[in-house]
Amino acid sequence: VDACTGLKEHFQGQRRQSIHVSKIMTPSYNVARALLRDATRASLRCSTSAVRFGYVGGVGRSTIVRQPLPPSSCLNIHFHPFSSAVQVEDVSSKQSPDGSPKLDVAPNETSEDSPLPRQKTSEVKISEVLKRKHTHRWVEPVISKDATVREAITLCIEGKLNGMMVVDRSETIKRQTITELKQKCVGLITSRDLLRMMAGKIKDGKSSEEVLNDKISKQMTPINQVIYGRPDETIGMCRAIMAKLGIKCLPILSEGRVEGILTGRDMSDFYFDATDRGGKKNYLRDVSERVGLTTDTSMAEPPVFVMQHLALKHDPLYLNVGVAEYPHPFKSADGIGSSRRNFGPQDLATDPDLSEDAHFLSEVELFDESGTNLQKLLYMGVADGVGSWREYGVDPREFSHKLMGECENILHEASSQCGIHGGKHCSMISPAELLAQSYERTKEANVIGSSTACVALFDSVHHQLHFSNIGDSGIIVLRHIDSDVASALQRNQKTPRTERKSDLRIAYVSQQQLKSFNHPYQMGWTGEEIVEDDSSFKQASDSCTSSVHILRGDMIIMATDGLFDNVDIEDIASIALQWEQESGFIDGGGITTRNKRWASGDSRTDISAQSIPKLADILCQKARENSLDNTIDSPFAMLAKENDIMWSGGMPDDCTVVAMHVVGKHSNELPP
Repeated sequence: VDACTGLKEHFQGQRRQSIHVSKIMTPSYNVARALLRDATRASLRCSTSAVRFGYVGGVGRSTIVRQPLPPSSCLNIHFHPFSSAVQVEDVSSKQSPDGSPKLDVAPNETSEDSPLPRQKTSEVKISEVLKRKHTHRWVEPVISKDATVREAITLCIEGKLNGMMVVDRSETIKRQTITELKQKCVGLITSRDLLRMMAGKIKDGKSSEEVLNDKISKQMTPINQVIYGRPDETIGMCRAIMAKLGIKCLPILSEGRVEGILTGRDMSDFYFDATDRGGKKNYLRDVSERVGLTTDTSMAEPPVFVMQHLALKHDPLYLNVGVAEYPHPFKSADGIGSSRRNFGPQDLATDPDLSEDAHFLSEVELFDESGTNLQKLLYMGVADGVGSWREYGVDPREFSHKLMGECENILHEASSQCGIHGGKHCSMISPAELLAQSYERTKEANVIGSSTACVALFDSVHHQLHFSNIGDSGIIVLRHIDSDVASALQRNQKTPRTERKSDLRIAYVSQQQLKSFNHPYQMGWTGEEIVEDDSSFKQASDSCTSSVHILRGDMIIMATDGLFDNVDIEDIASIALQWEQESGFIDGGGITTRNKRWASGDSRTDISAQSIPKLADILCQKARENSLDNTIDSPFAMLAKENDIMWSGGMPDDCTVVAMHVVGKHSNELPP
């Protein structure tokens, strides 16, 4: 606006030799200076000029078109506030039939020859990013499934690739009169997968030759688990997907073909030309003042709040656990009612034996990864039997209960064998492996049915929670994060600091897996193997497997969909905070008093062990209360509406909650 005012004075004849920046400058000196420079050049080149701003190659540039226009017309043309250069365009050859100059484009219009309108990076379509990437440098991002780790590493380095599609070249197809090798995609391998594969083999004592000569097909992501994008999606959308899922490479799929593999660098590089990278100017601006570290450079000490946690790094952590299980409110021994009226006047169901949910909780001693030290490990899991099996005369409870029961049996058998066979035969069992073994035993017993499943392992020594999840059960981690030291994303930015009641944050939410709305993936058995690609049945190897670093004071909630469909995660956090305050763990909403109490050795572990079952029960009660309320918009109802399904109120269902409180001292109280 200031620069426009300066130009207006020139157009009205109030010319000055110079306009002092301080007279009209905005708070940003550089912006005002750049605008005035452009305006001054315009006034010096012609008495009346139209200033048109366009975007060439993604960089904003102003273009001055020499032509007599009324001052008002010139001022109506939009000024871009961050103009960095002025280009003079000769329009003498562009005359209208009457001989007068004419504008190439109207102020608010564009033509094929005019510069492109401004477009945010986040709104650029991925097809444009791939087109630019492949134009500059084409490397086919594929590798044979029979290739070795050595070959994959070589291809990554030489081709500057972060990921490659793994293809099966053994099949041939005939297209018209030409027989071609069909590059059928069977998986995806990334540089991170290769590093993980090498680290695992080295840890197992394999030689370097054995590691490098191993086949990549053993570590690749199977094709049915590959997350992909589409060419018509935008940079912003793909960035969000990659950040949420923690992936570095995103294959772009179009009409059944992989058009390319998108990486974070591809999206960052989109708006940079060769002129933006090379040359003296760019070197002086970007490199010269930030290249090279001095010989006395050292690492900074961690922040104070990190030091407090590091001081506890070598001290083991423990879990106090509480479990609550409520059946569907309209369930009886004779069946399940579709509504309160259909169920009848009797009291709502409370017998947990009626529930199709199942759970287990088991503390065992197994050898650690070294195979030399026995370590106490706490395993827990929940499973939600699929009720639609009732239509086929199958009890939905049998499969989920058998699956969880076998998990517990496998752990106790492994623990009992530790003293006989040694560490190599009874080492720590991962949640995915435990699920796989339990599933095989369930199949061998020919138990018909299916269920979702979530199994977790708490490693008290390394402060890690490892879990594998199939379907719509899941885990959330609640943590107190000091607002004064939290990152921008972890702060509560919606509520003013003076009005905040606590610093409890949702630190982690596990990913759920659904085929479609209200249709989760599941583990199941029909009496025979199902080989359909689009089946709802999944193996343990298809589970969402991850690990979360746990801190003292965290609260971990593992539950079936009966909780998450009816109680919003923010409400779960509020209930957990209220439980902390009533139990005396948190004074008000802060953690200052708690930290002082820890420092004095007062952990209140026994109080935690006695009261944690209450938290699980309160959450189950809240889920049931919301499921019977037709006036609220439950998480299930909101998701239903997003999928064009009319639904109001909650979703009556079985509900199982395993609530865990992370403490610094061990308690002998473990729920049954």
